[in-house]
Parts: sequence; C-alpha cells; structure tokens
Amino acid sequence: MSRWSRLIATGAGAGYLPVAPGTWGSLQAVVLAALLIWPAGVPALPALAAATLLAVAAGIPAAGALARRAGREDPTEVVIDEIAGQWLTLLFVPLTPLALVAGFFLFRLFDIIKPPPVRQLERWPGGWGIVADDLAAGVYAGVSLRLLTWLAGG
Repeated sequence: MSRWSRLIATGAGAGYLPVAPGTWGSLQAVVLAALLIWPAGVPALPALAAATLLAVAAGIPAAGALARRAGREDPTEVVIDEIAGQWLTLLFVPLTPLALVAGFFLFRLFDIIKPPPVRQLERWPGGWGIVADDLAAGVYAGVSLRLLTWLAGG
C-alpha cells in the first residue's frame, strides 16, 4: 500500500485520532469546506462538487487498499468516506456557518443510524462499500438540511 493511499484513506491522518475517528473525519471535512470557499470567495457549489468527486474517485481505491492491508472490511481509520459524505451533505444548501454546523450533525446522525438502504450499501465489496454507505448518509442528511433550510425561509 502506498503512502498516498494511506494519506487519502485516513484523511491525512485524521483517522488515527483517538475516539470516534469518523467524527473527526466529518469535522475535518466541514473545516476544509469552509476554507475551500470562504477565503478566496470561490463559488461554493463548483468547488465543493469537484472536491467531493475527487474524494470519491481517490477514496474508493484508497479505502479498499487500506481495508485489504488491515484485513478488515471497514477499518475505523478510514475516514475519506466520511469526508466525501459530509461534503455531499453540504452540496444541498448555501454554505453559511449555521448550515455547516447543522450539516455536520445531520450527517453524523444518518451515518450512525444508517437507515435503509445505507446499511445495505456497506455490503458492497472493498472500497465501494466503505464509501457508498457514507454517500447515501450524505444524501439523507443533505435532503434533510435542504428541507430545514426551506422551512426556515432560506
């Protein structure tokens, strides 16, 4: 396994943080989303969409490689799936500080409770299953966040 694969799969090492590495990966994604769009005034949707696609494209093989090396189906140190799912959540709304916070909590909720078909997607082989369930949780969270934003008048 290459250092690049390990770096990608673990979110530059965030997956090695103690206690709830998935939460650390999600938090890292929110901070990176804020840094990606706010300082330079980059349009949020295209930048975040590109980052999400890159995380998925690089994350599937990297997560699969780390899982094979670790001999586990979904090692806790793999957090690129949380990063991609969290970013997918945030694609549904304008990125305000409140949306970032609400999106973080909604994604963590759906990633933990795994409503159908989220849990079933975990059964896909290798990196596909590792990443797909978090993308599905991201869709649930993103739709919920969009609905809450709409109900709040946004």
